[in-house]
Amino acid sequence: MSKAEVIPSVPHVVWSRNSSIYEVNVRQYTPEGTLSAFTEHLEEIKALGVDIIWLMPIYPIGELNRKGGLGSGYSVKDYRAINPDMGTMEDLQALVAKAHELGMYVLLDWIANHTAWDNNLTLEHPEWYTQDSLGNFTPPVADWADVIDLDYDQPELRAYMIESMKYWIETADVDGFRCDMAHLVPTDFWNEARQQLDQVKPVFMLAETEDPVLVQEAFDMNYTWELFHILEDVAQGKKNVSSIRENLQKEAAKYGPDAYRMYFTSNHDENSWAGTVNERFGAAAQTFAALTTLLPGMPLVYSGQEAGLDKRLSFFEKDQIEWQDSEFRDLYTTLLHLKRNNQALWNGTSGGQLEEIATDQPQHVFAFSRQKNDGLVIACLLYT
Repeated sequence: MSKAEVIPSVPHVVWSRNSSIYEVNVRQYTPEGTLSAFTEHLEEIKALGVDIIWLMPIYPIGELNRKGGLGSGYSVKDYRAINPDMGTMEDLQALVAKAHELGMYVLLDWIANHTAWDNNLTLEHPEWYTQDSLGNFTPPVADWADVIDLDYDQPELRAYMIESMKYWIETADVDGFRCDMAHLVPTDFWNEARQQLDQVKPVFMLAETEDPVLVQEAFDMNYTWELFHILEDVAQGKKNVSSIRENLQKEAAKYGPDAYRMYFTSNHDENSWAGTVNERFGAAAQTFAALTTLLPGMPLVYSGQEAGLDKRLSFFEKDQIEWQDSEFRDLYTTLLHLKRNNQALWNGTSGGQLEEIATDQPQHVFAFSRQKNDGLVIACLLYT
């Protein structure tokens, strides 16, 4: 395999070395849809084997050009406040304190690329926004009609954004950020932000992107969208396991051994817009849940997956998760505890490299081992 194109220099926090991550849809998690109501569920998420909690946006939502009745959390009206529908700063502080007490860590969802149309910055600093030839604010993407694009050629905007991120670390003691559409914001901004945030507190940073450059200096981990879609195609009989092998080999050539990649079978975007796990993976859902835990990377569990969530949650309205007993809870508990306790499955250079086991049926069998110190895991994916 060729030498990796990107050698990360990000100093991963020690606690991330054997961690898994859980995405919390606060609005849909409980009948109340509040931070305090969700806090009551931290112990059961810890029991699942999760170490990192990623909270979907908790900020006030724009009202101007809002989509649906409640709007999108990614339309931020105020970067330094909490959505009153979700609670107060004291509620967030209590959530973070409880998570830390349980040995867990909390990431906030950060939306740096765009704001709501009625964000206070539109009045205080209209020059911070991208404008058309007539001086009108513009959405970053035509379909994103509820948000407007920020202009990172403005040094004062960069300083404000970094100070806003610091605010949440200093005020609520959060442990880092998942950064929405990170590739739409200049990489040098993120590099500077990471340096400054680490001076306040060593943080963990997840980028919603597949651009490997962002994990060189700014982010600990990024997404594996391409593999996700390959797994979906394999589950639906459109591709065989050779496509998985080829993708992993290609990606390994892009990244250094200490890069973190995030693997998943669902997240808020896929669930709401593209389909449930059952719709997309069918009978192979448990198989690929296992694979995303065993590959060299960090597995993501989206709210409700452990309950066998089988509905597309509304993105702009209240649509509570249907909590029920499910074999997926036992499966994830087994997988995530194995991930935490078997060093072969740890992240980056703390875990074992993937070593493929040759078979005489490469289109139908993908077998591999990972070993680190006394830890050993052998996996075999059979495609029929």
